[in-house]
Amino acid sequence: MHTQSLHTARSDPPAAPARPDGNGLAARSLRAVWHPCTRLRPGGDRPPLAVVRGEGAWLFDDEGRRLFDATSSWWVNLFGHANPAINAALKDQLDTLEHVMLAGCTHGPAVELAERLSALTGGALGHAFYASDGASAVEIALKMSFHYWRNTGLPGKREFVCLRHGYHGETVGALAVTDVAVFRDAYDPLLMRAHVVMSPDARQAEPGESPRDVAQRALDRLEALLQQRAASIAALIVEPLVQCAAGMAMHHPVYLDGVRALCDRYRVHLIADEIAVGCGRTGTFFAWEQSRCNEAGDDAPLGAQQWPDFLCLSKGISGGYLPLSLVLTRSAIQQAFVADELSRSFLHSHSYTGNPLACRAAVATLDLFAQQDVLAMNQQRAQWLAEGLAGLAADARLCHVRQRGLIWAADLREPFAIETFAADFHRAALERGVLIRPIGNTLYVMPPYVFDAPLANWLGERLLAALDSVVAPAGPGKEARHAA
Repeated sequence: MHTQSLHTARSDPPAAPARPDGNGLAARSLRAVWHPCTRLRPGGDRPPLAVVRGEGAWLFDDEGRRLFDATSSWWVNLFGHANPAINAALKDQLDTLEHVMLAGCTHGPAVELAERLSALTGGALGHAFYASDGASAVEIALKMSFHYWRNTGLPGKREFVCLRHGYHGETVGALAVTDVAVFRDAYDPLLMRAHVVMSPDARQAEPGESPRDVAQRALDRLEALLQQRAASIAALIVEPLVQCAAGMAMHHPVYLDGVRALCDRYRVHLIADEIAVGCGRTGTFFAWEQSRCNEAGDDAPLGAQQWPDFLCLSKGISGGYLPLSLVLTRSAIQQAFVADELSRSFLHSHSYTGNPLACRAAVATLDLFAQQDVLAMNQQRAQWLAEGLAGLAADARLCHVRQRGLIWAADLREPFAIETFAADFHRAALERGVLIRPIGNTLYVMPPYVFDAPLANWLGERLLAALDSVVAPAGPGKEARHAA
């Protein structure tokens, strides 16, 4: 594993130019590319970061700057950019088979990936249905659940339940079970109605409440809905352990065990959206593996009935190389679509479903997990990350410091919160050699699995310096002020 050390990060990067050259990559991109999740401002936009190369945990721009990829390029990169093992697998696949349709055909990488992922669930989930991105996987799970109930004689079960501030993607179906206003509100008239229930976000703890108490309160609210509407509800969708787009909202694992029990009791499907939290991010390969809490030290694997009914994966499953998503589900659900009648078949498809290159990258990613004992090593990396960011954790400007595996987050305290914090901090961090994108007033770090203790310490120092440049502490009796 090509772990990144401090000696590769010692020099300060050059400052970014105020405006891009008219013929440079950034300027050309402003003229030709409509960038995602980016506000278009009257009078011109800030230039995008023109990235020309990646290596390990680092990105290099066209001005010669080296930047630590602190959020894994939107949570997708696991083993660093230009990973030699994944590169070699893709080069080999490229000379063998680049693509073939998966309708009526098959190929080795798709079969091997499906088999190996099923084995990681102890065979409880299988029959991987492939797509290209996370939102597509969520759409597939929603449609499968609805169609399953219709095929089994319960067509009235067509409603869905999601969590407050949950995020599941921006296609119309996925957006219908998303509760993040900035993404949803503009398109609300297009969307089906979903029930929104209390999130188990531990930051909601009332005086005297523990994170477990908050989780139980959320479970009680969910059960109240199920008591009334279970006959009409097809599925509940959750992000296990961390609601990422909600500002890295973390909850106690007891919530997962609780929702599994409630879904069983009221005969409702359970969809686990592990698009962001799967593939080792939270400390186990699947976040759902922590659902048993194991407070007595019981490390036994989950029983078949303890897994969700559908599990969605994307982002890190290909190592951050190629678009790939999939849905794993139970054999009993797949069998409900076996029939002579065409109307009972699941006719969902995408042109690049199960692309051999993407599946081969995913197989190479699983090889790295197996060969390098990544999950055990990530426990050490989580400790390095906590120690490296200890200065931030102790800073009086931050609160709700939290960590789950290799996801670390903290919020600006209310007196220090500023509307422009995310953009200001992003720019301040770039000047210090770090690529990071806060969510509102939440600062978070989700790095690739290729750093060591010195680099974690370096990262903490740079982020603290960026915070100092954006938000200055308030003096006695004064309001917090925006740093010059």
